Amino acid sequence: MTAYRTSTKIKLGLIVAAVAIAVASLVFTQRLADRLEAQDAEAVELWARAIEFQSRAALRDQGGDQGGDSGGADGLDFVFTQIVEPARFSVPAILTDSAVTVASAWRHVRGVEAGAQGPEVQQRLLALARAMDAENPPIPLNVAPGLVQLVHYGESPLARMIRLFPFVQLGVVSLFVLVGYLGFSYVRRSEQAGLWVGMAREAAHQLGTPLTSLIGWTELLRMGDAVAPAQVADELERDIERLQRVAHRFEKIGSTPDLAPQPVAPVLERVADYVRRRLPQSAPVTLTVEAPAGLEASLNAELFEWVVENLLKNAMDAMEGVPPPPGGHRIAVAASERGGSVVVDVRDSGKGMDRATARHVFRPGFSTKRRGWGLGLSLARRIVEDYHGGTLSVAGTRPGGGTTFRVEVPAVRSEHGGDGARGL
Repeated sequence: MTAYRTSTKIKLGLIVAAVAIAVASLVFTQRLADRLEAQDAEAVELWARAIEFQSRAALRDQGGDQGGDSGGADGLDFVFTQIVEPARFSVPAILTDSAVTVASAWRHVRGVEAGAQGPEVQQRLLALARAMDAENPPIPLNVAPGLVQLVHYGESPLARMIRLFPFVQLGVVSLFVLVGYLGFSYVRRSEQAGLWVGMAREAAHQLGTPLTSLIGWTELLRMGDAVAPAQVADELERDIERLQRVAHRFEKIGSTPDLAPQPVAPVLERVADYVRRRLPQSAPVTLTVEAPAGLEASLNAELFEWVVENLLKNAMDAMEGVPPPPGGHRIAVAASERGGSVVVDVRDSGKGMDRATARHVFRPGFSTKRRGWGLGLSLARRIVEDYHGGTLSVAGTRPGGGTTFRVEVPAVRSEHGGDGARGL
């Protein structure tokens, strides 16, 4: 339940952060567009006043004659080429009479070429001029006594693009988020399915050995006096205890286990004794344990035994198909105290790993074995890190040179003031 709530909070936090980023981007771009629009309005105002000035100047040059069309296209060309640089002025603008019935000049009007004539052109220009008035109020020009013209202008393409940019950006980001969410959901479902399958196989594997042993001892009992009843009872009791430990292990997964200070050496010896009885007989394998008697750590014995058992089984698997060195294969378990931590190294003389394999060896579902389910090492790391506050790592490995896994958990100081043995 706690993990579910944490996951929900993280998702809500990401959604809030995405919305905040989108709102901030929208506000910023809108401010930028407003500033650009203000500059465009100033450019249009400059253009309009320049036309007004040139029209009056032309009237003065003609001695007061108000005829002519000096405020038309020629005056507009003069303003754009001499006052306002065309590359910096892309605002669509239309010059009309005060009644908006005739368009005498225009610039940067989309779909209408400069110098175009005809009633259709005029209708289009006048319709655009009225639409521009809905965006910006027209600028009046007193080109002559009693003669007023209007400059209608709209929004530049750049300002329009800036206003639309955050919506396009939000759409693209949303698309990527959706694709990423679907992809991660698929990967998560695949990993969860793999974990369920792996956990089921691990449970079957853990239960299979003692159950097989129980079946064998049951058959011996049916045979009568083939084996002493006391020996059978001892072996049955041992297998029953094994089944109880397996049940307790799976019971503790997903809950907070109880930790208690206890010696490390007996825990390691119990696991080693169990594994020694299952070492392969085809090739000699030596399993040794070295641990100081006074070395203690805060452990859950059942879960910590599971960790060491998984590491030992992994070491046994690593030696399959590898020619034994002189003296046979060796698995060495060595415990010591370093810097306030109990360090347990599990070394083997197996085939080793390359760097790529070592990086992924703890990932759920990753396995180099043909029929492996990739759960043992990831489960061991979770037990060490989440339940014991320690670390599980690959301390050293190389192809053909064996592997060393290292477990580190906090040490427990002796109540008698001793620090415990600090070496092997």
